[in-house]
Amino acid sequence: MPRAIWSGAISFGLVNVPVKLYSAVSRKTVRFHQLHDDTRVRIAQKRVDPSTGEEVAYDQIVKGYELSPDSYVVITPEELESLDPEKTRSIDISDFVLLEQIDPIYFDHPYYLAPAQGGVKAYELLRQAMEGAGKVAIGKVVIRSKESLVAIRANGPVLTMETMLFADEVVDATSLDEIPVEDGKATKQELEMAQQLIASLSTDFDPEKYQDEYRERVLDLIERKAQGEEIAVQPAPEEPAKVPDLMAALEESIKAVKDRGEAAGDGAPKKKPARKRAPAKKPARAKAK
Repeated sequence: MPRAIWSGAISFGLVNVPVKLYSAVSRKTVRFHQLHDDTRVRIAQKRVDPSTGEEVAYDQIVKGYELSPDSYVVITPEELESLDPEKTRSIDISDFVLLEQIDPIYFDHPYYLAPAQGGVKAYELLRQAMEGAGKVAIGKVVIRSKESLVAIRANGPVLTMETMLFADEVVDATSLDEIPVEDGKATKQELEMAQQLIASLSTDFDPEKYQDEYRERVLDLIERKAQGEEIAVQPAPEEPAKVPDLMAALEESIKAVKDRGEAAGDGAPKKKPARKRAPAKKPARAKAK
C-alpha cells in the first residue's frame, strides 16, 4: 500500500483543506550495479582528491560553486539553511487557470492528494468546485526544503498535484539552431496528405496500449542468463535510408495504414497485443523500480 510522503493543507483564501501527498508513479527502470569483471564483486565508489590521489573523508568535503575553471566560492550548510524557504506545511494557491492554457512542457512529477483526517468535507468541496469550474489551481509548496510551483486539478474522485518547472527553467525553442526556416515550408498537397495520415491514425488515448517493450526484453535477457542460457548477440540493425520523395513517403504511409485496417477487418489500425513474459523462477536478478 502506498505511503504518504508529505502531509499538510491546501490553503486558498481563508479555507484550509487537510491533505496527504502520495507519489502517483512507480518508475520501472531496470538498474544495474558496477562489478569487477574478474571477481564479480560490486565496485565501491570513493571520493578522491585528484591532486593528491588520496581518499577524502566525508566530513572534509564542502560545497563549492564554480565561478570559472578551477575557481570556486565555498558555501557552508549554515549559509544555505538560512536561505531555505519557510516550511509552512501548506500548499498556497494563488490562481485558478484553464488547463489548456498550461503547456505540458512545464509539468514535472505527478502526485495524488488525499484528504487527511477531518478534511473529507472540505476536500470534496474543493474538488467538486474545481471540477464544476473546469479550472486548475496554481500554487507553491515546500517539500524537503525545496519550494516548488504546483498545479492541482480534479481528476475523477481525487485531486492530483503536478510539480512544475519555473519559466526560466524551460529552454526557449527559438534558441535552437535547427528551427525550420522559410524554405522548409510544405506545399499545400504535402500538408493535405500529412493531415490525411494523421486522421487515419487518430484514435482515443488508451494508456494500456503502450508497453515498455525494451524493459521487458532486458528483464527477459537477465532471466535467461541467470538460468545459464547462452545469448547470441544480434548485429545492430542498419540505419533506415532517408526518403528523398516526401509525397511518396506520405502516400506509402497512408496505404500501409489502410492495409493494416483492412487486415484487422474493421478499417481501423490493428492493435498490437501486449507482449507477455513467462513467469520467472525468481533467480538473482537486477532490481526493477
